[in-house]
Amino acid sequence: MITTTSGPIAQSLAAGAAGTALLHIERAHIGSQPWRTAHEWIKAATSQEISVGEHAGLYFGAPAISFILHATPTGRYGKAIATIDAHVTRLAERRLAHMTARVERGEAVAFADYDLFRGLTGIAALLVRHVPDADILEPILSHLIRLTCPTSGGLPGWWVDHDPASTVPTPGGHANLGVAHGAGGILAVFAIALRDGVAVDGQADAIQRICACLDQWQQDGEAGPWWPQWITRADLKSGRTWQRGPGRPSWCYGTVGIARAQQLAAIALGDTIRQRLAEHALATCLADPAQLACLTEPGLCHGIAGVYQTAWRAARDALTHDIAARLPTLTAMLHQTDPHADDSLLTGSAGLALARHTAAHNAPPRSGWDTCLLIT
Repeated sequence: MITTTSGPIAQSLAAGAAGTALLHIERAHIGSQPWRTAHEWIKAATSQEISVGEHAGLYFGAPAISFILHATPTGRYGKAIATIDAHVTRLAERRLAHMTARVERGEAVAFADYDLFRGLTGIAALLVRHVPDADILEPILSHLIRLTCPTSGGLPGWWVDHDPASTVPTPGGHANLGVAHGAGGILAVFAIALRDGVAVDGQADAIQRICACLDQWQQDGEAGPWWPQWITRADLKSGRTWQRGPGRPSWCYGTVGIARAQQLAAIALGDTIRQRLAEHALATCLADPAQLACLTEPGLCHGIAGVYQTAWRAARDALTHDIAARLPTLTAMLHQTDPHADDSLLTGSAGLALARHTAAHNAPPRSGWDTCLLIT
């Protein structure tokens, strides 16, 4: 019986039935439960009018529903996919026009304009994977490339005027470096697109610019390289980060996600030197008990599930065995972690169950559910 929250939140990939459906879709793919269970979760996710409004993005509304439908076998929801993808394309056109106008007026962008959850990075990730021939994809990538160039005031092009969170003030704004809301996500989608044969003018140069920014702000600690979560105006002025040491090694903001994005970029460019450096950063992070001790949550976003899934993907692409050697420790942490009471994908038990599924089967997800994390 489905007990997820009804209403608009149901179409949330992060917190609603849409995200939880991915767990049941994956289980159905391998035959551990019937497709009718997954179908019931998909019905719950689409129980109310699907949003194509200002809050819609990869993790909510039409793009989220498109993502879960594409995770099912070809032909199962063909007509529904064609309909929803047409709405996603029109949404992408409106979102790009709005963002372009803001930039041309000289206004700073916001997370909702460009990030993975609500912005163009997430929409591009969906299109690259599932609708690569969409006419809007190349203009979106071109606009994201524009964001990698400095503003007229010398700030990073993805600089936002708002704080990263309501409880974390950054006077004058900040430039986020993480995968969820910052440069790491833009870098990853460029790399994945390039690897999949989707390229526009300037894409390789944009990858190099983001990598150069990450090189500039890389910190070399006793336990290996790490990156600050974001850069403030004070940081730019002093040339030093506000952050005094590596934070939680999460997928969303931490070294794990940023290192994987750089590994993907290096693979796309054929840069084995950068690939080795990125893999070294990830492996040393995973070998540091102090950093692993900061993983107190079970989920994909902030917790051990996201770290495991990212590391597992990185290990498959790695030039050495160093990352793979850390997987047994992470697997033990997965199974020692108690799931949250909620069954959501991003912070709850569904995400943890999916990571455990990867650990148990040691094979890529049949549904491709983890492509929404931009780690593959």
